[in-house]
Amino acid sequence: METKWFEDFVSLAETRSFSRSAQLRHVTQPAFSRRIQALEAWAGTDLVDRSSYPTRLTGAGQTLLAQAVEILGQLQATRNMMRSHQGTDEDMIEFAVPHSLAFSFFPHWLMDLRQRFGALKCRLNASNVHDAMLQLSEGNCDLLIVYHHASQPLQLDPDRYEMASLGQETLAPYAKADAQGRPLFQLPSYAGLRGRSAGPSGPRIPFLSYASGAYLGRLVELIAKASPVPLNLDAIYETDMAESLKAMALEGHGLSFLPASSVQQDLRAGRLVQASAAGEFELTMELRIYRERPELSRRSKPSALALWDFLAVV
Repeated sequence: METKWFEDFVSLAETRSFSRSAQLRHVTQPAFSRRIQALEAWAGTDLVDRSSYPTRLTGAGQTLLAQAVEILGQLQATRNMMRSHQGTDEDMIEFAVPHSLAFSFFPHWLMDLRQRFGALKCRLNASNVHDAMLQLSEGNCDLLIVYHHASQPLQLDPDRYEMASLGQETLAPYAKADAQGRPLFQLPSYAGLRGRSAGPSGPRIPFLSYASGAYLGRLVELIAKASPVPLNLDAIYETDMAESLKAMALEGHGLSFLPASSVQQDLRAGRLVQASAAGEFELTMELRIYRERPELSRRSKPSALALWDFLAVV
């Protein structure tokens, strides 16, 4: 039994739509359906009437819904109680950040921020995008930093949360450099692709892929769809962590799409090189920081408020 199954179930009861709830929960619809089925297997009975549209709960589902809401509320209250035992530090700013930003962007950004803003104490909670968003929505962090692209907007209510931009980031393909400084694996140029037929040709390119449902993975799909012809990529490895993909690329396993901030040192050292012509097979993302609006916030640390005021005008 996993608590996220209850969260999925409550979401489904609210939206009455598998596709909508899968979107809000940042998973694919098949994965969301499997989790609901797993909950039904645990309960030993059908919880959802799949013969109706919009989706309805069965009688057993209605009974479990009330219990699930109560259980999730109790778990959150218990978690908050346990966190209070750590001792509150009004100077400690808590950030929720996806893994890909925690390893690359955040350390450099924080160093630059301390030089411009001044000394600050912070606690970093690194997770996937969905869980990082949950930390903000559940009141377990002061600030959330995430990637944003217009085609994949985050489900954060602008009436409750406000946003500031921290700049831009480029997602592009990279591969290990050979002895001559060329990529071991490379995507063809747009000019070469235009003369080809609609189908893929040439040798298959070993592809280091993001796991299904990962935010950066969905952006890589956009890059691939924009190609004049299907790319001849052969997915041989998959994970939801950009740092793991970079480590595999550095060992020469294949090509991967990575945020520019995560490969800067490797590019300078000649360990990695871009695996496409400049400006091709790239996508620009915005870096955003979010917080609960002060009038609605469950956290009002003076240090976090001061930092936001600084970031909002920079």
